[in-house]
Amino acid sequence: MGIIFGPIASRRFGKSLGIDLSPGGKQCNFDCVYCELTPAKPLDHYDKVLPPEEILDAVREGLARHDDIDVLTMTANGEPTLYPHLAELMEGIDALRGSTRTLILSNASTIDHEDIRRVLCRFDTVKLSLDCATVPCFKRIDRPHPTVNLERIKEGMLAFRKEYSGNLIVEILVVEGINDKEREIEALDEYLRLLRPERIDLGTIDRPPTYRVRPVPYSRLRELSLSFDPSLHVHISSRKDISDLLPSSYSEEEILETLSKRPLTREDIDLLMDEESRERFRKLLDEDRISSLENNGVIFYKPSGKTIDN
Repeated sequence: MGIIFGPIASRRFGKSLGIDLSPGGKQCNFDCVYCELTPAKPLDHYDKVLPPEEILDAVREGLARHDDIDVLTMTANGEPTLYPHLAELMEGIDALRGSTRTLILSNASTIDHEDIRRVLCRFDTVKLSLDCATVPCFKRIDRPHPTVNLERIKEGMLAFRKEYSGNLIVEILVVEGINDKEREIEALDEYLRLLRPERIDLGTIDRPPTYRVRPVPYSRLRELSLSFDPSLHVHISSRKDISDLLPSSYSEEEILETLSKRPLTREDIDLLMDEESRERFRKLLDEDRISSLENNGVIFYKPSGKTIDN
């Protein structure tokens, strides 16, 4: 199982090594319309749970192989805060990481639980999703499990803001015809003026979604960003934000594993991989073990599923 993936170029966090708490498949309490994973019924718990020792062994090996990582990014094929041993895992990671920063990407669905907020306080950066501030919009775009309540999420985020001393980032992913309407942006603005995160990342779909939904153009993101209170730090997420990074060495297996977690463009590949790794990528492409997919004018690469007989 590919617990560790990358390094990948994070738009704002540098060279990131990913930690997937659910490498065997999607385990999430949302089924977002923009998700690139195969649709699955929302869960309120993990059915398949990896022992924390197995994850820590993978993290230790990944840090030994890549000694220039800026940040360890905890994520999942789903929601990482549903992992039942998150507190124990973070204790182990804190003992391993040295000066490497930690980041978690969460949909904020469990932020109303005090024990979850306590674990999240251990991360250097917490990035929480909040696509809508009204219940009808939230249910339409994020398609949550029945136990998830938007008002409790909003209350939990406000409580977390008071408890947390790290970097709190809120991500809003805009989907055409759903949360790009003026009333939805006004509701988000009203709430975020109370929350006051360090930054708000305003983006749209840039990877192939499973459902038939569409992104908004950059010009619309720009218009929406100007609708927020000027005191809020709103950043328009863009693929052009990636800073100069030193390329890394990837084996063929690491290339395929990374592409299975996050489809990459040729620009991403040229940025992340050294010349030998790019040659391995070209070989995999020639062997049809990597396929391309066009999404809104951008070509992404992902594993084709084809294997080579030895």
